[in-house]
Amino acid sequence: MALQCGIVGLPNVGKSTLFNCLSNAKAQAANFPFCTIEPNVGVITVPDDRLTKLAELVKPNKVQPNTIEIVDIAGLVKGASKGEGLGNQFLGNIRATNAIIHVLRCFDDGNVIHVDGSVDPIRDREIIDTELQLKDLDTVDKRIQKVEKMAKTGGDKDAKRTFEILSVVKPHLESGKSVRTAPLSDEDFEFIVDLGLLTQKPVMYVCNVDEASVVTGNKYVDLVKASVADEKAEVLVISAKIESEIAELESYEERQEFLADLGLDESGVNKLIRAAYKLLNLYTYFTAGVQEVRAWTITKGFTAPQAAGVIHTDFEKGFIRAEVIKYNDFVTLGSENACKDAGKLGVEGKTYVVEDGDIMHFRFNV
Repeated sequence: MALQCGIVGLPNVGKSTLFNCLSNAKAQAANFPFCTIEPNVGVITVPDDRLTKLAELVKPNKVQPNTIEIVDIAGLVKGASKGEGLGNQFLGNIRATNAIIHVLRCFDDGNVIHVDGSVDPIRDREIIDTELQLKDLDTVDKRIQKVEKMAKTGGDKDAKRTFEILSVVKPHLESGKSVRTAPLSDEDFEFIVDLGLLTQKPVMYVCNVDEASVVTGNKYVDLVKASVADEKAEVLVISAKIESEIAELESYEERQEFLADLGLDESGVNKLIRAAYKLLNLYTYFTAGVQEVRAWTITKGFTAPQAAGVIHTDFEKGFIRAEVIKYNDFVTLGSENACKDAGKLGVEGKTYVVEDGDIMHFRFNV
């Protein structure tokens, strides 16, 4: 599944530095606006201790983890919704992503220029949110013009429902709120998903702090958490400077020692990657054999045939059954054969909903 998270934020908040830590696809990190003109795309590995444990038990020839694409999108300025600066390009790039990682500057440093002259993460967030909301409002207005007549004649039920939903979304946007916080059900949102509304996308806020604040946070982080409380969005505290220093260390042991000295149990990058995976509403299932132990990405709620289709469409078309072992059973008993002998291998049909961590083998016929 080709899934993308877009890193956004005002110029010089630490987006490209963070991107460099996440990916081998290096973006230019410089102390001036618009140092990232084209969106840089990096493929990053999702850290998962379960995959490591399975590999230790099975000892396969190859281990294949899950991945997510991270896109570093050009900085935004006021007026982007009207095409100012790199506005049209920015909005087009973000529309193509599945979720948003919004980086906010939450540190004071006179040596790093801020595009608006002072540090204020709430103002910075509102600048970007406003531009996205204005663009969404334009999109909503155009769709309302298209469906309003059909809705009022009463002949098209879908048009009528869409018009009712958009009649809720429009004033919500006009009040300066994002679509994702509108008082609508998941079913309602499905009626407008084709609009690709920018503020309907799930979002995670990353507070870029100084080294002294990476464990406890600071006044800026507290302000951010309070300002996004109604969005049910995750807020992560990360120091891009620290992460860049960790990325330069060659060995795992050196990185762990560095983290321990700072009072951290793992890097912020690892936390961010896992949080992004969760933000996209994703699950992992595994296939485990001598040739390969592999993690597969699925959307939460996938049935067994849908999960099989992630490997190959033929697997879904010709699905017969799935043989399923729970991760904890596999680890406790140590092998597939041991799980079979203990009666811990389940045979599931087309209606089985895959759980996170399932170890699966598919039977199919084409």
